[in-house]
Amino acid sequence: MTNSIGIHQLVWTGESDAVSLNTAMSSASSLGYDLFELSLHDLDSLDLEETRRAADDHHLQLVCSRGLAFDADISSDDVTVVNRGEELLRRSLLATSNIGAEILTGPLYSALGKYTSAPSESGRRNATSVLRDLCAEAEGLGVRLGLEICNRYETNVANTCDEGLRLLDDIGSDRAFIHLDTYHMNIEERSIGRALRLAGDRLLHLQVCGNDRGAPGGDHTPWDEIFSTLKDIGYRGVLGIESFTSDNASISTAASIWRPLAKTQDDLAVDGLAFLREYSHLY
Repeated sequence: MTNSIGIHQLVWTGESDAVSLNTAMSSASSLGYDLFELSLHDLDSLDLEETRRAADDHHLQLVCSRGLAFDADISSDDVTVVNRGEELLRRSLLATSNIGAEILTGPLYSALGKYTSAPSESGRRNATSVLRDLCAEAEGLGVRLGLEICNRYETNVANTCDEGLRLLDDIGSDRAFIHLDTYHMNIEERSIGRALRLAGDRLLHLQVCGNDRGAPGGDHTPWDEIFSTLKDIGYRGVLGIESFTSDNASISTAASIWRPLAKTQDDLAVDGLAFLREYSHLY
């Protein structure tokens, strides 16, 4: 298997200033990562030119990702809320292009948080319509959109690969793809291998971590099944470690990270990279 191996910004920092991002990229690069996943949660603090320069200096590819808040939820029935989310996604798409990345991904179809009811038909139509228009803009910019499938405590729109593929079909654009995450799959999928096969060539991005959201490896996630299936489907996309630092209050609260998941964040990054390199070469 020949896959780019990436790591998320939030392993080290939730800050979006140039100094914090440069420090995180320096760590990722020095440890041997190919790619850095940049969070667009604070666009107003993000210096696109400096961030692109830092990625170039550290020889890192970039992928951009984000979630939406409930006051900018494109699956809402409230037109004002939907419009706010649409504008935020458009800004994020333009930032992705301007920063030199070719993928914008995340649970772009809804807010990231616990809902109290299933999505309404009109809310789902709103999300589909916004994403269809966003795909049209993305095509002109050369950007692809990943729809991350998240667990039931973080969205109510698409919790399984099956649901994500139905959403893709409704959007009807070859700019949109599936983004899967082993943490969410461990909660929602009856068979992780089946879900990966179902996604097939519509799988754009795969985030990998342990079942506790720490480094992949040494946990109960079925890695043999995952890597053998990835080989079978010919997956050549990113293997990206998404974990979080417990030192940042906003991150730890949002992701419910109440304890350190490794002795240090560098240890997490080192162990995860070593596991992915060794394991991917077995298949």
